[in-house]
Amino acid sequence: MRKLSALLAAATLSLSAQAASTDRWDLPVNVKKLSNGLTVVVTEDHSSPTVGVSVVYHVGMRLEPKNRTGFAHLFEHLMFQGTPKAAKGVFDKTITAGGGRSNGSTRADFTNYIEMAPVSALDAILWLEADRMKTLDFSEKTLKNQQDVVKEEIRVNVKNKPYGGFMWIDISQQAFKKWENNHDGYGSFEDLEGASLDDVRNFHRDYYGPNNAVLAIAGDVTPQQGFDLAQKYFGAIPKRAVPKGGDFTEGLNTEEKRTVQGDALAQVPAIAAGWKMPARGSRDQAPMAVLGEVLAGGDASLFYQGLVKGREIALNVSSFWGLTGPWEYDGPTLFTIFGLYKPNSSADAMLAAMDEEVAKIVKDGVDDATLKRVKTSMLADWNNQMESYMNRADMLAKLQTLWGDAKVVNKIPGWIEGVTSADLQRVAATYLTKANRTVIDRKPQAMLTPPAAHFHGGDDHEHGGH
Repeated sequence: MRKLSALLAAATLSLSAQAASTDRWDLPVNVKKLSNGLTVVVTEDHSSPTVGVSVVYHVGMRLEPKNRTGFAHLFEHLMFQGTPKAAKGVFDKTITAGGGRSNGSTRADFTNYIEMAPVSALDAILWLEADRMKTLDFSEKTLKNQQDVVKEEIRVNVKNKPYGGFMWIDISQQAFKKWENNHDGYGSFEDLEGASLDDVRNFHRDYYGPNNAVLAIAGDVTPQQGFDLAQKYFGAIPKRAVPKGGDFTEGLNTEEKRTVQGDALAQVPAIAAGWKMPARGSRDQAPMAVLGEVLAGGDASLFYQGLVKGREIALNVSSFWGLTGPWEYDGPTLFTIFGLYKPNSSADAMLAAMDEEVAKIVKDGVDDATLKRVKTSMLADWNNQMESYMNRADMLAKLQTLWGDAKVVNKIPGWIEGVTSADLQRVAATYLTKANRTVIDRKPQAMLTPPAAHFHGGDDHEHGGH
């Protein structure tokens, strides 16, 4: 009986090991470069008769022209304003009429255009994407219209909103030294208004050629079908010279930067604390991603439990990886904590509490149960994200653009699983230091403005808060 039990135990262990080794979702990744330089990525999945498409151009806020802040974002809007062959509105109507949806976004290192639709719409989507890669309907009317649209977006999302974008616009302006990394990618009204049709034509010519783009197709299509369609619609577009990018690298900061700002619309004070991140592809990137979740990934995180629940000084805590995620950047970026804190507390109390939690990790690491819980949560989130064909195509296109290798999509889960407590100690001690930290204390204007003096016999009252 003992021998049989031992055999059964061995068989069970063998099955467990086999399950563990196959308990990973490897996406099929097929890559081909066309003769004009367009990189095409296809991932085949016939579980739904739909497709996701992403076209990613290797240009974003970091590469926009000086004195043209916000231009990459303005240009993204112009890409939806029509071409000589497909007038304004045709793009959106064609995709929505076929049951699909589309979007676009601008980030520091890329601009992406994404679609999701029944597979029957794939030809139409690729024709439309190729059409606007060739040329746009450049006109003063369209430019003026979209300048106004972007300005209104800035009013709604930044200027007329409590806290605005201080936790991602202002914090980068304070943290980074180089213009490419620290300017406002949303744009100043003056710069947006100064953009000319020549600026638009030149930007399209310089950065929107096939050799500066990645096309990814995910879903109900074979690799050969995807490659053939890419050749059919994009193959004849000539490659174009792309300006050489500068050196955007920056070392870690060596002295803490602190700023206090007033906010006329905020009801309670808030803090943003940002630390410069490890470089993309470094051995510290995956540990930093896991550490960010340990510290600020939801209600079970150390910062939430320590600052919101335990010390009861914060009202909430959330985190940002620049404007993307922990895997989708190709230059200096920040890990940023944003939190509202109670008016009877202070930024110093918030920072001291965060420093205490970080110091515990530096000293003792993270216990096995916490590390396992966080990794499991991260892997579940990753797989849930990859369920959508549109997300899948977009991630593949971004990884191919930024890493030069779409197959990184299948390496990231293993990198997460491989992070150890010692890794977290190392990255916490290296990056989450006071010297590498930039802090903005954003207070309601009333907390900063002394009560106006009251005098009699004159109108020379001084009013703060404007």
